[in-house]
Amino acid sequence: MADFTRRDHSELEASLWRLYRDFFEQAERKRRWSLSELDGTPCNKNLDPAIADVVESFCAVELYLPDYLAHAVHRSRASRGEAWFYANWGYEESKHSLALGDWLLRSGMRTEEHMADLEGRLFEHPWQLPHDSHVAMIAYAMVQERATALNYRNLRRRAQECGGDPALEKLLMLLAVDEQAHHSFFLKSVQLYLVQDRQSTLEQLRRAMNAFSMPAIYALADGRQRVARIKELEIFNDELYYQEVYLPVLQSLGVERSEMRNRLPSRKSAAAGSA
Repeated sequence: MADFTRRDHSELEASLWRLYRDFFEQAERKRRWSLSELDGTPCNKNLDPAIADVVESFCAVELYLPDYLAHAVHRSRASRGEAWFYANWGYEESKHSLALGDWLLRSGMRTEEHMADLEGRLFEHPWQLPHDSHVAMIAYAMVQERATALNYRNLRRRAQECGGDPALEKLLMLLAVDEQAHHSFFLKSVQLYLVQDRQSTLEQLRRAMNAFSMPAIYALADGRQRVARIKELEIFNDELYYQEVYLPVLQSLGVERSEMRNRLPSRKSAAAGSA
């Protein structure tokens, strides 16, 4: 499918710009937070190391931010609403990466040397786009952001069950709220594309949603072990993806499962991480 030619869709572009302005104004009024808000909030030095392992995996995914942005800005250059959104999104995701890394160090779960080594290994293997279609990538981001919010919510619950960690719990709550706001922007964007060309957009939804996997984790040398740990803690898995991401997204979009060709998400679809 050829992606929409934006210059021929001024109404779509005007709607995307309004969507961005609404997103930005809501963020400025209600959602902005700073790293300093976490200062002084205590860490649990005896927290289960498995929780720190998952935090590190999510931090690793966030560290691919330069790759995500390079692709996103290039794809969206012709759309002011989308391009300006990605500029804002990149700022917020960079803050997520810093906050997760800071917690790993403050808690004593990781050292500066370990984190430097992790970053070095990550930058050896650039992240590649999972889809060649702009609309498919918008749909992919819509699903990925909801899945990431779910990851943070469930990790927060596991941390509480393992004795609690006030700093990590506060951090994960802030991150989950941001990710849900990102999801909302992408979902509303997909709704606009469905109005513009429903059948073509549905085809890209099928591509993005029926074989979805979270970004970057499998690119790591120990990616399979990281995914296994996330599944063991029931933070994210195939069933959670289907019940708490796939079905709610279709309902929000007003898309019937029959329009997705009655295909359940691939059993290979659920890998864990964040964006």
